[in-house]
Amino acid sequence: MISYLQVEDLSKSFGDLTLFRNISFGIAKDEKVALIAKNGTGKTTLLNIIAGKEHLDSGEVIFRNDIKLGYLSQEPDMNPDLSVFDFIFNTSDEILKAIQKYEEALKHPSDSQLNEALELMENLNAWDYEVKIKQILTKLNITNYKQRIGTLSGGEQKRVALAAVLINEPDFIILDEPTNHLDLHMIEWLEEYLKKSNLTLFMVTHDRYFLDRVCNEIIEFDEGEIYRYSGNYSYFLKKREERIYNQKAEVNKAKNLLRKEEDWVKRMPKARGTKAKYRVDKYHDLKDKASQKRNDEKLNLDVEATRMGKKIINLKNLYKSFGENVFVRDFTYNFSRFEKVGIVGPNGCGKTTLLNLLTGLEKPDSGIIEAGETIKTGYYKQEGIRFDEEQRVIDTVQEIADSIDMGDGRVFSAKQFLRYFLFDDKKQYVKVAKLSGGEKRRLYLLTVLMNKPNFLILDEPTNDLDVMTLGVLEEYLASFNGCVVIVSHDRYFLDNIVDHLFVFQGGGIIKDFPGNYTQYRKSIKDSFVEETVNVKKQKKQPVTNRKKSVSFKVKQEYQQLGVEIEKLEQERKQLEKELSAGNLDNEKMVEKSNRIGELMKLIDEKTERWFELSEIMDF
Repeated sequence: MISYLQVEDLSKSFGDLTLFRNISFGIAKDEKVALIAKNGTGKTTLLNIIAGKEHLDSGEVIFRNDIKLGYLSQEPDMNPDLSVFDFIFNTSDEILKAIQKYEEALKHPSDSQLNEALELMENLNAWDYEVKIKQILTKLNITNYKQRIGTLSGGEQKRVALAAVLINEPDFIILDEPTNHLDLHMIEWLEEYLKKSNLTLFMVTHDRYFLDRVCNEIIEFDEGEIYRYSGNYSYFLKKREERIYNQKAEVNKAKNLLRKEEDWVKRMPKARGTKAKYRVDKYHDLKDKASQKRNDEKLNLDVEATRMGKKIINLKNLYKSFGENVFVRDFTYNFSRFEKVGIVGPNGCGKTTLLNLLTGLEKPDSGIIEAGETIKTGYYKQEGIRFDEEQRVIDTVQEIADSIDMGDGRVFSAKQFLRYFLFDDKKQYVKVAKLSGGEKRRLYLLTVLMNKPNFLILDEPTNDLDVMTLGVLEEYLASFNGCVVIVSHDRYFLDNIVDHLFVFQGGGIIKDFPGNYTQYRKSIKDSFVEETVNVKKQKKQPVTNRKKSVSFKVKQEYQQLGVEIEKLEQERKQLEKELSAGNLDNEKMVEKSNRIGELMKLIDEKTERWFELSEIMDF
């Protein structure tokens, strides 16, 4: 196997905190590797060190000389003054430079510039590559290339950074939480893209379906040691459990043997021969083995919810818009006790708007929201809350309450409650600024649950939490003695928690689907299958008896698109040939160049629709 990366004896500390010491591992060509570890153990720091963005204390990071590296950090460092276009094409890649030159020439055409750009595009065979770039940008919903990076939201910036990494086509790509800020359709597209791409991958992600379907190797960092698993996430879970069981069995065995050896050591005279010395050394080895302890503490989330009455929250004919954009249209729903609802839909469709209506942060344009007298809402927002970064963790909690009523007569102090959420005494007295992203999210979750809500609203709760913490959170929510409303792009999380879904279909229309996310996706596929079966049945019927149907129209559209795309491609190639001939005047060159731009857009749009319909035809 060809080695792409070798990490040798790597160590990193921040003051008294040692993240890792003398860790070593390698990644070979074509391997797709995920890194799994608890929050606060240095996953992001390790990726930054490997990518050359952070200094190491000791050790070596060695890459193969001739490979191109791409890195998507959790918080990309981007020049706010650059346009989206300039950021994406800020590269030394020859083809990307040619495309950039061509796009610029179209904006400010002149004979010499356009001729030069066209010749370069032709020589490098860059036309197909340009189509691919625009497909990536479209899939990630990046359409305004002129917009300045500084005016984008954090999620939009990360999508632009991801697009830039993919467009550069690196040999080796490092991704830190790539699914954060992507909607479900984007995640599923990225999943397929990475599975099919001939690239080597090293990533950190909390999305267990994504991890399961993309990665073929898992590196676990646990208790200061590196463990390697050749398989996906499901295989890792099984083997990790076996490993921990065997380690505990070995420690117990060592403890039993140690008792016998301790008796021998006490009875053995001081003058010992070689054989006795060997046994003494073995005794000390056993002592070390028997003293090993695993830190298997996990998050405790058995905070009781406030009791709720029969009336929960009733919504009647809700309508909410901002300007011309309608986010909620004529929505009526009465929540029931203990139900778990997931909310899905593309970015910007109104999911967070609905949550803000439920909590009273937004008022509807029309319609009624009625909440029962016993309802106590807890709202975990996607953007979190702004902690005082210079404040200690314990002070942050004590500002809210000195003691927390857990239910069943249990009352915890702020210190005890923090221990419940895996903040040990030492961690309680560090500044919030020194916490990892996942630890800050855990602290935020703590502050939400302190008030014992019985109507819990979670907006993207899985971002930055490690997979171990997510498992505990899932167990808690599944048995939560109240209502739960979740917006999440984590399909595994949704499948484990929700009873049904609110599906945002655009234009403010919200459909109630009775099932989890996987069942919802299956229902869409099943409807495609049904349409295909109907088409086949129509084929068997005499032409005179055949009735027009949606399925038949879909098939017709699919066939027609194939013809149209082919014609557009032929026209594009003919225009490129004419432009390359160099015998057109300036006006004609501009006219034909603009037409090529129009054709590229039409081809993209029709190809996108053709791919959608091809999925239907395949079922």
